[in-house]
Amino acid sequence: MSKPHGLFSYPPQATVGKALPKSKVYEHAKPGSVLRALFVSQVEQISWAYKLAPETINLPATSAVPEIQIFDLLLKMPKLDNAVLRCIDKSIPFPILFQLRFDGRMQAVAAHKRPSDANASQWIISDYFVGPWEPETRVRPALPIALDLGGLYERLLRPLMPVPVRAGETLRDHLDRATLLLAKQDEAEKLAERLARAKQFNRKVELNAQLRTIRKELNNLSA
Repeated sequence: MSKPHGLFSYPPQATVGKALPKSKVYEHAKPGSVLRALFVSQVEQISWAYKLAPETINLPATSAVPEIQIFDLLLKMPKLDNAVLRCIDKSIPFPILFQLRFDGRMQAVAAHKRPSDANASQWIISDYFVGPWEPETRVRPALPIALDLGGLYERLLRPLMPVPVRAGETLRDHLDRATLLLAKQDEAEKLAERLARAKQFNRKVELNAQLRTIRKELNNLSA
């Protein structure tokens, strides 16, 4: 079964279609010189593509999801540093779904974004979840059915997560499991690299045991 791609057909009445100058992002997020250099080298153009809000798609807002923004990023290369996405997310006080474009293909990327429990004016941003690259011409499904913007946001985000939802699993639990899985995958990759470089037999045995344990944990997280 192929992984859901997370790209949807957004209704025409939600179209914004405005360019977002990088200077506006810089003004709000105040990135350092290294991050600005990433914007310059990786991003050709940022566009505010769609606004999903009560007045555009006739769904009521929730306190956590008053609106959902869809941003298009035209890239100069087929890879984008997550620090660029996080910088944009920090500058916009609404949940965002990104559509990356490069060489006739598209990719959906998003982090779960919610107001802080301690301070509603601050936003908590999870790790980024990434869909596969797809041809721009691929037919996309319509927006999922939802009762409000909070429910719609959940249905837009879940297809991007690296593990399928379990029966009765809340969004927060699903996010925690997906985030842990990404961390374990990164840990497994680093262990495999160390194993490949190891020279001593005892060290190889030790690293192999650690790698088997992590792979077992990954299987449990994915089940």
